[in-house]
Amino acid sequence: MGHDLETRPLTPQTWADLEALFDLPGGSMVRGCWCMYYRRSGKVSVGAAAAPDNKRQLCELVDSGVVPGLVGYVDGAPAGWISLGPRPDYAKLQRSPIMKPVDDLDVWSVVCTYVAKRYRGQGVQHRLLQDAIRYARGRKVWMLEAYPVDKPVRSQDAFMFFGSRSLYERAGFTEVVRRSPTRVVMRRSLRPAFR
Repeated sequence: MGHDLETRPLTPQTWADLEALFDLPGGSMVRGCWCMYYRRSGKVSVGAAAAPDNKRQLCELVDSGVVPGLVGYVDGAPAGWISLGPRPDYAKLQRSPIMKPVDDLDVWSVVCTYVAKRYRGQGVQHRLLQDAIRYARGRKVWMLEAYPVDKPVRSQDAFMFFGSRSLYERAGFTEVVRRSPTRVVMRRSLRPAFR
């Protein structure tokens, strides 16, 4: 990638950048969800009708001091997003047949990664994940968990918000359980190597 990429935590100061990112072409899924779907249990709506409420709830979360993810910038312009945080923050994961807890380890979950259409195919998603790993490590997180798609045929970009198995493999994640033919739970230990 010949561009400079940096990430910043989503805070009230970077909120407008997330709005601008989600408004770019290719963002219909994120514009409807605002990364709130997995944060709530029960029936949760996404899509155009639910978007204002989801956006308001994410904004309130950010205003309360929670950092729900990182915004990625290419040459200073918002280009991507990765949502991560303590697994208990994502209520819907608890009862998911595919993503339910593997064990009682204290893990952080990566539940969404999104790159605006014009920046796809430039390595932005890989850099976002690397920066998310560094961010989690800086918060003394010992284990990161993800729920990628693992299919022989590529899915439409709009449905790849969990990321692909290869994305996580390249970042050092390994499969810990498979509860679906096309979905896996992968983890990466962030513990320092002891000599």
